[in-house]
Amino acid sequence: MAAIRNDIRRLRFAKGEMTQQELADRVGVTRQTVIAIEQDKYAPSLETAFRIALVLGVRLEEVFSHRGKI
Repeated sequence: MAAIRNDIRRLRFAKGEMTQQELADRVGVTRQTVIAIEQDKYAPSLETAFRIALVLGVRLEEVFSHRGKI
């Protein structure tokens, strides 16, 4: 299980069913990167994480959370 979890898919749909490609274009990454992040297979850089939150119009903590021991 990945230590960093996210709610990107839910937030994309709450934002008017934004597609993975639309999010990728607005954040400046590839669609494949968005897919990997959504599936918890890739943890984005801090800059990309903030961009995702900004595009989705929510706080960083609403998009990403940490599970497990630190």
